[in-house]
Amino acid sequence: MGEMINITVNGAQMQAAKGSLLIDKLLDENIHIPHFCYHQALGKDGNCRMCMVEIEGQKRPQIACDTPVKDGMVVRTKGENIEKVRRDILELELINHPIDCPTCDQAGECKLQDYYMESGFYDSRVNLENKNHARKRIDLGSNVMLDQERCVLCTRCVRFCANITKTHELGVISRADHSVIGTFPGRPLNNPYAMNVIDICPVGALTNKDFRFKQRVWFLETFDAICNGCSKGCNIYVDHRKEKYKDDQIFRFRPRVNKAINGWFMCDEGRLSYTNESENRFENPLIDKNPTSVNTTITNVFKELTTNKNILFVLSANLSYEEMLNVKNLTSKLNVQISGYSPNTIDKDFGDDYLRTNDKTTNRASFKQLEIDETKEYFETALNNASLVFIVENNYFDKNLNLLENKKVISLFSHNCETINHSNIAIPVASFYEKSGTYINNDGFKQKVISKMNKNNPMKTITTIIEDLKSMIEKGTL
Repeated sequence: MGEMINITVNGAQMQAAKGSLLIDKLLDENIHIPHFCYHQALGKDGNCRMCMVEIEGQKRPQIACDTPVKDGMVVRTKGENIEKVRRDILELELINHPIDCPTCDQAGECKLQDYYMESGFYDSRVNLENKNHARKRIDLGSNVMLDQERCVLCTRCVRFCANITKTHELGVISRADHSVIGTFPGRPLNNPYAMNVIDICPVGALTNKDFRFKQRVWFLETFDAICNGCSKGCNIYVDHRKEKYKDDQIFRFRPRVNKAINGWFMCDEGRLSYTNESENRFENPLIDKNPTSVNTTITNVFKELTTNKNILFVLSANLSYEEMLNVKNLTSKLNVQISGYSPNTIDKDFGDDYLRTNDKTTNRASFKQLEIDETKEYFETALNNASLVFIVENNYFDKNLNLLENKKVISLFSHNCETINHSNIAIPVASFYEKSGTYINNDGFKQKVISKMNKNNPMKTITTIIEDLKSMIEKGTL
């Protein structure tokens, strides 16, 4: 950290790094400062002029996004004079803006709407017979819909494609008050991170085609989690809702800021993976492919574990640290083998030099911490000697079912797969976002997820099942 200096904001003294931008200090201190064009990941642009502040010694207001802090600086973000300046700027933004908040999918998350309500522009002083009109409902590609009339020309999306993805699909077309955002001819929006322009758009110009008109955002509940699409462990918001007479359902993932891991963004594949939670769920416990109760299956699992000596547990690298630890403790009690072998989760075509990794699991690093062997040699030796294979969310066998011939199979899965059909006993379990746990990403960061899903008929968690089995084994009775 560089030299720290003292500044005063709205009468409160604080320290800031010398030469840093004033707007960054205001945002870090949660001091309200209206802004459209500035974004901490994209840097200053200075085109919206909404972040005006008063600085003692300056003749006129200054934009906070292009003002470096200086020792002894005295700043005011509130007050009749500076608020009037911002209202005048906002009034110009609203001249050609359509009055369609009730039908806009961004309503409730729109900065223009928020600033408008703060400013109290309930009666327009500018009455135009004909506003400038532009194209609406333009499918840009990559699940992004554009409404050119709603755009405030902050150019965040343009700078994202130029500076972050470096794909340059978006640009500003035409001139003056007829300027609009658009794609270049024959160049649809098409990159692995394209949907991030939806999050950084401060208004309703860019909306999510996948989420569009499915829910009003004020009905949604949110909890913090991580993406389980790869070992990067991008931080996300999980937006869900339990409607009357319906089950709790996830409607979207959004990136959550974590400067040490994913910054402000996430990849499109991870964002759209929310649909995996509800699709193809495994819900009914099976014994020899016949439906039964969970308690009956757990009792039968206990019998198998206590009557078989050569047992191999095969774990998924998507399990939480706590789940892996519980299973390992169970294998220690039983004095049996445990493996984390899962080469099928490595996709050499998926990773890039930004946020995506080739390892499409969230917690492989925990195998090392818990000393769970995941080598091919150990797995093959243990499998050859095993008479019973206990599979926990590891779908490696889906394309290798021949390896399970002449062996008893017990499996715990949240979603249907081929291995379930080949299992003697199969128990449904809670999915990734229906349970809480700790995960270690590829850079060694530990992250805790606390689920707030409220299902009508929640599945047992893996931890609960393993604890039940450990308790039965310790008692030595059914």
